[in-house]
Amino acid sequence: MTERIAIVGGGKIGEALLAGLIASGTPTKNLVVAEKAPDRAAEIAEEYGVLVTDVRTAAESAQYVFLAIKPDDVDEALRTLAGAEDSGENERVTVTLVAGLPLSRYENALQAGSPVIRVMPNTPMLVNEAMSAVSAGRYVSTDQLSAVVGLLETVGKVTVVPEKQMDAVTAVSGSGPAYVFLLAEAMIDAGVALGLTRSQASEMAVQTIRGAGILLSDAGVSPVDLRAAVTSPGGTTAEAIREFEAGGLRHTVYQATRAAAAASARGARRVDVEGSGASNSV
Repeated sequence: MTERIAIVGGGKIGEALLAGLIASGTPTKNLVVAEKAPDRAAEIAEEYGVLVTDVRTAAESAQYVFLAIKPDDVDEALRTLAGAEDSGENERVTVTLVAGLPLSRYENALQAGSPVIRVMPNTPMLVNEAMSAVSAGRYVSTDQLSAVVGLLETVGKVTVVPEKQMDAVTAVSGSGPAYVFLLAEAMIDAGVALGLTRSQASEMAVQTIRGAGILLSDAGVSPVDLRAAVTSPGGTTAEAIREFEAGGLRHTVYQATRAAAAASARGARRVDVEGSGASNSV
């Protein structure tokens, strides 16, 4: 691959993407990072051997610019990108990993006809196990979309969805890791209440969730069938499942994901109303 790739933002997500691209074989000479915190910039340059510079310089040398920054920093970055010259080799594609901001926000701020791709990743990107959903803007070509999907696959799985589904994506996979962490917390606390040490309960809960996730991913069997295989009639698991159902677990999951999707939609609507000059927290 000869394209230059810029990553704007040297935080955890930006670093995870950088590390994934390098691990997949992308030459460091084809990568550039924009990071304004001097100490952090020095850390990234030393750790990965890539050029770390300002946003304008990074963008002018790149065909793909990934925005891994906070929502409040987007407007400044877009103003800089709008004034940055293309490298002259290929049309620059802006890829946003920022939660809650619609494609129109970027397309309206950048030069007319600029290709923009919106990504909803999740935090397992930090261990190369992300679930990223991708939506293409109006001016994105099939080749550009395929290229970005390939780049994101270096840090996990990728699916392409219409932007109207991004609120649902946020509710299921974007926020989803927090649901699993909450379940782990509850399992650990329950184990302690039953007499296990916190260390024992933590090891058991974490490994059980890890193993179940791998089994669910690799076994080619539905969650219903996997659960049934563990649930003997009248057994201990059946008793536990009965309590989960009596407590309204399914209903709670439905309501929680609906609430998350609604919050995502409210954030997008607020951005559209406030305009490009407003700060935003999502």
